Amino acid sequence: MERVSGLGASASACDEVTPATGGARSRVRRAFRRGGLVAVLASAMLALGAGGASAVIVHLGSGKPLSYQPLRGVAPPSARPLAPLATANLIYHGGPVMTSNTNYTFYWAPSGSPAYPAGYQQGVNRYLEDLAHDSGGDQNVDSVATQYTNGSGEVVAYDSHFAGAIVDTNPYPKNGCKKAPICLTDAQLQAELSSYIATHALPRDLAHEYFLLTPPGVEDCFEATGGECSAGSSSPVYCAYHGSFASGGGGVIVYSNDPYVTGNSGCDDGEHPNESPSDGALQGGLSHEHNESITDPELNAWYGPEGNENGDKCRTFEAASEFGTPLGKAPDGSRYNQLINAREYWYQQEWSNEGSTCKQRHAVIAPAVTKISPIKGPASGGTVVKITGSGFTGATVVRFGTQSASFTVTSSSKITATAPSQATGTVDVTVTNSAGTSALSAADHFKYTPSVTSVKPSSGGTAGGTSVTVTGSGFALGSATIFKFGSPKATAVNCSSSTSCTMLSPPHVAATVNVKATVNGIASPKSSGDQFTYS
Repeated sequence: MERVSGLGASASACDEVTPATGGARSRVRRAFRRGGLVAVLASAMLALGAGGASAVIVHLGSGKPLSYQPLRGVAPPSARPLAPLATANLIYHGGPVMTSNTNYTFYWAPSGSPAYPAGYQQGVNRYLEDLAHDSGGDQNVDSVATQYTNGSGEVVAYDSHFAGAIVDTNPYPKNGCKKAPICLTDAQLQAELSSYIATHALPRDLAHEYFLLTPPGVEDCFEATGGECSAGSSSPVYCAYHGSFASGGGGVIVYSNDPYVTGNSGCDDGEHPNESPSDGALQGGLSHEHNESITDPELNAWYGPEGNENGDKCRTFEAASEFGTPLGKAPDGSRYNQLINAREYWYQQEWSNEGSTCKQRHAVIAPAVTKISPIKGPASGGTVVKITGSGFTGATVVRFGTQSASFTVTSSSKITATAPSQATGTVDVTVTNSAGTSALSAADHFKYTPSVTSVKPSSGGTAGGTSVTVTGSGFALGSATIFKFGSPKATAVNCSSSTSCTMLSPPHVAATVNVKATVNGIASPKSSGDQFTYS
């Protein structure tokens, strides 16, 4: 256990860091100004079952955007539903994603502050540890995000780590808002995070996220004069929210604000399969904001035409669409829909563009190849081939005919592979994952061609008869390969290997010609090394 000195006004305060044991925005209908806060609210009713989802984006007076999970049964101010968009997929808007995520829990609890209920901190920490334990798998909600990429084709990989729990004992500042006995603004939360992270030289980048969890009775509002505050305040609007900001010392801080909402029916439906108050934190926003953070950390990457992020589209308040089919019941009778590190959890599904629906986990489907480019290359291999199709997430093997290729999955529909060496001919390019191998079709054909890379000697008399050695790739053994010097065919052809053949040059008028190899009707393309000069 590492202990570091306190910050700010309380030099004697003690901050405790516990190491891990495991390792917009869019279609705006209306805006309103309330003091320093300009809130832009985009709301969408999704035709998922009988329910609707509301995604709200606010822009603070500074212009900084935040995305929050609305409180059940509380309509956001000035928001109104848009047209139903049940199958409107997320669209990429060019911003960054989190290609890996290392998570910290940040408990701000000064001496004398309200206490966290027994098991709350341990349960939240354990959840992030469990998430890290199953990292890379396809059996929980985090796997759904792996179909999304950034502008460079890098995947939102299920690459999750828990860095540890931070207990910040710095005193709370003077109330920045007035909607609760202890009421902090987003600016105050940011300031504390920024100061603590800078003082302790913690990471500030798009690979780390800080989950700020305050104890019961500590509420927050977006701004001092606004009425948009956390669930336990006198102006309840949201359960949790996420955002990011540039820190003074450089870098970006990705964070989620998760005030205490366990037992609040607007955020917590009471299903607690772990019999812990931490269950309320997960369905009350932590999982929702985590999945939105990794796919849209700066609120400019993945969201739908109505403004909903992947979590928003499945926050429907209807069990069938929000949570999906339960996997079973815990000993206390609570339902669960997630098994993570063999532990039972209950929280919302996430939106999948594959199938245009909410999913509990990434359902592995057999791949399909619909296009490859280019469609041919030398038998020596090395051609970089772009493969287009579907079901590529989790691909384990790419084959050109019977030969395995090195490859990179850039999204659920795109793979970049390097063609291995192969005999001249046409082969099928297939992709395999745990659900099977892509079916063969004309769209997956790749043609291997012979190649001529060297002719020695490179000149001879017009009468022909010069003994010539041709090197390259894809030649058939013996005399099965046809070599032409321009139009005439060489004689006495003998290929001792697929890369070397000897022959006699045919007669030809004085000229420089290309030496072409043909195997099974497939001819070599012209190259800088295939010329022979008659003189």
